[in-house]
Amino acid sequence: MLPDDAQNGANGLRGAGAKPYPFPATPGRSANMKANRRTDTKPELALRAALHAAGYRYRKDFRLDLPLRRVRPDIAFTRRKVAVFVDGCFWHACPDHGSKPKNNEWYWSPKLARNVERDRAADDALTQAGWTVVRLWEHVPLTDAIARVVAAVGEPKARAAPGAAAG
Repeated sequence: MLPDDAQNGANGLRGAGAKPYPFPATPGRSANMKANRRTDTKPELALRAALHAAGYRYRKDFRLDLPLRRVRPDIAFTRRKVAVFVDGCFWHACPDHGSKPKNNEWYWSPKLARNVERDRAADDALTQAGWTVVRLWEHVPLTDAIARVVAAVGEPKARAAPGAAAG
């Protein structure tokens, strides 16, 4: 059996015509990166719980097939056409807290730049389709995040009391 470098080539190619893939610096780093979630992150869960407790109803990770592209906001208020994204500082290149990768920089820098480009394209597609976009960084305090969403969505719709007769 050949070592990984010999099987994959010196540049990390996975096969003929495959894109190069970075090798993790340590097994611990590899486990850490594999544990990152696409949905249901801690900041997103906290925001959703607070909004639900305040009476808001929404769709989570709801796919929108827009004319320009397909978009998946973290939280979507479909009737009011408000899309909320809770962006991680590393994955979306936060100007305040985003860190520049030290290992495999040749892989990560273009990848993070593509993430930012995809975010801008999603924002444009949503705006052109008549949606309001709210982008929040994961480090924004929960009270500030709730205030920004409430400002975009408006007050929650009042629900009729159970058993109340409709007039």
